[in-house]
Amino acid sequence: MTDAAILARAPGKLFIAGEYAVVTPGEPAVLVAVDRYLTVRLTESVGVGSIHSPEYGQVPLQWTRSGDGVTIDRDHHPYDYVLAAITVAERLRAELGLAPRFFDLRIDSGLDDVTGRKFGLGSSAAVTVATVQAIDEFYGFGLTRLERYKLALLATIEVAPTASGSDVAASTFGGWIGYRAPDRRVLRARSADGAIAALLRADDAWAGLEIVRLSPPDGLRLLVGWTGSPASTERLVDEVMRHVRAGEVDLPAFLLDSRACVSELREALAHGDDHAALAALRRSRRLLQRLGRQAGVGIETGRLSALCDTAEAVGAAGKPSGAGGGDCGIVLAPRDADIAELLRAWEAHDIRHLTISVHPSEGAAHVR
Repeated sequence: MTDAAILARAPGKLFIAGEYAVVTPGEPAVLVAVDRYLTVRLTESVGVGSIHSPEYGQVPLQWTRSGDGVTIDRDHHPYDYVLAAITVAERLRAELGLAPRFFDLRIDSGLDDVTGRKFGLGSSAAVTVATVQAIDEFYGFGLTRLERYKLALLATIEVAPTASGSDVAASTFGGWIGYRAPDRRVLRARSADGAIAALLRADDAWAGLEIVRLSPPDGLRLLVGWTGSPASTERLVDEVMRHVRAGEVDLPAFLLDSRACVSELREALAHGDDHAALAALRRSRRLLQRLGRQAGVGIETGRLSALCDTAEAVGAAGKPSGAGGGDCGIVLAPRDADIAELLRAWEAHDIRHLTISVHPSEGAAHVR
């Protein structure tokens, strides 16, 4: 047993384009990792492990092993991203023939405000990625960055089976990334039936996955506004998909338009075309507005509309980031935009400007 602590941190994320479409395997999105972080501190323990987090209150949760795997004493939803990360990592540990050990996790998040309200920066993905990273170092798995992403995604879809994993990729690789999701139904089936170590290496199981490094815009400034209203991505996506199944949303048309929009944005970034990037962001906003109208879902709330409209009034482009319904909106602003006027307008609409920058790229992004 060692007294040395292992520290792992993962950045949050923001969607730039491709929301909703990205949950369909193979559909593209663009995201950035941001310089707000969630930190996991791991220390070895004996006999039982614990998880300390503000989300669990003052008393830590304890976890142990049983014949059915890792268990935790909780009186509400049995799944949790941290527990799922521990569970999938413990499966890998057993497959590699490593002796089981216990550890305590202490989780501190900079992705929320001081009162604990979430900004919508992907805390679930960040805690999963940071937990996997810490356990990887603890057991000495020697995982590559891509393998850590894969292990974190396998944990994520145990909690949220339809999650695209785009936020997991952003938290793992950092920077501006283009992403396409693999088929999570295939991954869940393969995970249930086979070994984790083999699944990490099974290219056919990850068909359609794309994680590519994108060039950031040189002449555009990224601004982030928080509307003060937290939103549930999973609930909003489920609600939209319910209307898709009811035939009220033309999903093929939406996917086609989203694909074209993301391609337009990626081309603009690749060629340093700021004008085209702004046009793509405005097009992405209109696409989300249309989806919300068809589904009868409030993707663009009143404050998000104000955030975007005030951006366009100063020559910038804005849109909701992620599933909408609250949380954050993002703006790309050219150098000549009147940022001071924009921020005054945000303040008048009770929109909080978050001082957020893009977290630097870490490691080579995987290209498929």
